Amino acid sequence: MARSNLRLSWLLALGMAVTAQSVQAQSTSGSLTQAQNEAGNLFARDRGIGVRERSRPEYEALGVPVGTFTAFPSIQFDAESNDNIFATATRAQDDWITRIKPEVSLESGWSRHALALFARANIARYQDFDEENFEDWGVGANGRLDFTRSTNLALGVNYDSLTEPRTSSNAPASTREPISYDSTAAYAAGMTVRGRTKLSARADIRTFDYEDGRTLGGVVIDQDNRDRTVTSLTGRGDYAVSPATALFVQATANTRDYDTATSLLLPARDSDGYELLAGANFELGAVARGEIAAGFISQEFDAAVYDKIDGFGARGQLEWFPTQLTTVSATASRTIEDSGIAGAGGYLSTSVGARIDHELMRNVLLNADISLSSDKYEGLDRTDDRFQYSVGGTYLLNRNIGLSVAASHFEQTSDGAAAGVDFDVNRLTLTLVTQF
Repeated sequence: MARSNLRLSWLLALGMAVTAQSVQAQSTSGSLTQAQNEAGNLFARDRGIGVRERSRPEYEALGVPVGTFTAFPSIQFDAESNDNIFATATRAQDDWITRIKPEVSLESGWSRHALALFARANIARYQDFDEENFEDWGVGANGRLDFTRSTNLALGVNYDSLTEPRTSSNAPASTREPISYDSTAAYAAGMTVRGRTKLSARADIRTFDYEDGRTLGGVVIDQDNRDRTVTSLTGRGDYAVSPATALFVQATANTRDYDTATSLLLPARDSDGYELLAGANFELGAVARGEIAAGFISQEFDAAVYDKIDGFGARGQLEWFPTQLTTVSATASRTIEDSGIAGAGGYLSTSVGARIDHELMRNVLLNADISLSSDKYEGLDRTDDRFQYSVGGTYLLNRNIGLSVAASHFEQTSDGAAAGVDFDVNRLTLTLVTQF
């Protein structure tokens, strides 16, 4: 445990020392980001192009014209071998899983303003354990109003019916079926650029509604205490000290309202919190770009039984382009998250990660990534450490068909008097994507 924490501390220090991006973990849509870059060269960070961002016209879907819109339908087929589908410490069960993921998006082609709508699904079938089968789906829309080239407003809303992974630390153990839940989210984000100054603001609201689970013996596991509404408001100001560097400050306030108490003895985990960050956004020619921010985070609960959580907060991301064919990315963060475990109002989550993407050929892409995280619960003697790595590759046959393969390893170690389950999961996934 001590060794894992020491390793995590060193990785976080290294990540924050060399990294750069963050602060917008609640980032706006890609269309808004594009509009921000077009608003002025002082804030554009587009001299380097990542492997995954690079345009490949001969392998991109053309779409189906629908008036002034274009529809982009696609279907993804996955075949996965999983050696521990229940994420247990002993007597691991393996299975083959097939998934079908249809999706369609409808995007405007206007020269000004933008509107997109989408619908998607994820249908999973297990070969031996059909109680694990699920049908997830979601619909949504987002748009952008361009008042001027340097001022816009982005809006979005989506609804999702989802299944909680067995590997989630918040998922109750030994349930007959995975926990399912509904999530509704909406946001509004505005941005304006005036000379060397960029001002932006964003408001978010998201609701969670969980279905009760059942033990193997049929006993109901109440999940209503996890139902909640989370609202947040973020304001940020950037000042460009040069065409390649901007300094900024950002403040976020949030409210987390739970529908019911955790139990007869534990009240609801209602809380209010904030995040204050300061940092820099930069670009080093066409070699690297990113953003780094650090500051203070705090979450205070209405009920005295839950301890206040506060301390050092940080977010960061860096992209390095050693060659035009290789992109190296690094991330780091320290945030306060909601807890689904009775007795804990929340936990401090610290994570770092790195990824390499390489274009072996125009239509052959390779990737590898690694991540490490540590979740320290307040009010409980429990710390969860997670380690994950994966390797994979994608072969684009033409603009309509793509094949990929990925192998991954995930492990969790939980320590303390209220420790969870130690387990590891290995997956091998083959994917076929068809798009039009």
